[in-house]
Amino acid sequence: MEKNVDEIRARIRGLQEELEAEYLKSIEAFEERRAHLAEEFQQQQKRYKMGLLQFIIKTKPLTLLTAPVIYLGWIPFFLLDLFVTLYQAICFPVYGIPKARRSAYLVFGREDLPYLNLIEKFNCLYCSYGNGVVAYAREVAARTEQYWCPIKYARRIRSAHDRYPEFFDYGDAEAYTKGLARLRKSYDEEQLK
Repeated sequence: MEKNVDEIRARIRGLQEELEAEYLKSIEAFEERRAHLAEEFQQQQKRYKMGLLQFIIKTKPLTLLTAPVIYLGWIPFFLLDLFVTLYQAICFPVYGIPKARRSAYLVFGREDLPYLNLIEKFNCLYCSYGNGVVAYAREVAARTEQYWCPIKYARRIRSAHDRYPEFFDYGDAEAYTKGLARLRKSYDEEQLK
């Protein structure tokens, strides 16, 4: 059974690499097309921009009422970002755990699109930051778990992080005892990027 699971994981990794290569191709094609038709592209994009006043008028009243609650999310996202950054800066060097590069998870740029108005640009900035911080925190937590408790759960979990498949099976005391030191040092270079 373990061989079959390893084969499936290898196929999944291969498909993820293939998907990443296709994403890169489409980004390169988009950039090439954009460079070639830059002026026309800018004009075409601006035609789809909805003015700020028109945007606010078309907004549902409940959206306006919930917006302050949504935007208060900046506070916990910022505090999480600060804590995770300090946490790994202080703790990871002590245990020899490689640090996650924050810049690999906080990716911005959608707010520069010319067809977005000021509110839409701010929303893109907010979502990029919030999702980036959560992804960054998840990676730091995954590296922590790999070091301190790399044991799979007794039942299937949803959306396990990328490191989870390498963890020891639940209840396999022998594998855990014999392999813990090795797993604590085995950080795949691809995962560290």
